[in-house]
Amino acid sequence: MTCPSSAEAFVETILDLFDRLGGSSYGEAVTQLEHALQTADHARRSGETDAMVAAALLHDIGHLLQKQGEDAADRGVDAMHERIGAAWLAQCFGPAVTEPIRLHVEAKRYLTSREPGYGEALSGASRQSLALQGGPMSAAEADAFETLAAFEAAISLRRYDELGKAEDATIAPLGAYRDMLIALASRD
Repeated sequence: MTCPSSAEAFVETILDLFDRLGGSSYGEAVTQLEHALQTADHARRSGETDAMVAAALLHDIGHLLQKQGEDAADRGVDAMHERIGAAWLAQCFGPAVTEPIRLHVEAKRYLTSREPGYGEALSGASRQSLALQGGPMSAAEADAFETLAAFEAAISLRRYDELGKAEDATIAPLGAYRDMLIALASRD
């Protein structure tokens, strides 16, 4: 992997995306930026690696990159934010960051099929997007998902994702993650 720009420039592009578009909503009680920061905070407090903290922070960046609009789900469109975000981030970040991001929607589908009560506990917006994303996995899909190398990381990210939707949470600002992101983007 060779970052098309310097790691610093790529991370500044990420920070700028959040500055410009992070105040947008996506059907939850928090903004995109608040959700990203809360999700990363949960990963960090759980003792996760920097790569997982970065994945938690950046897992929904595809929402900021996709061109379907904030109301895509309301219009019945799956914007495939997980694929868009993971592919874009793969320019400078390795699989330890991008694979959980790419698979976090599939992890929701998996947990809905395998964990009693999981689907019912999802937020309204998450239930709406689940229907657009294929609904609960079939038994065969879930069995196959369990064999993926990033299975555990995707499940962990999904759990942090669900926790990152609290109103008025006190968390570190986006800038607190800058150096960590640069260090991760600098690795080959």
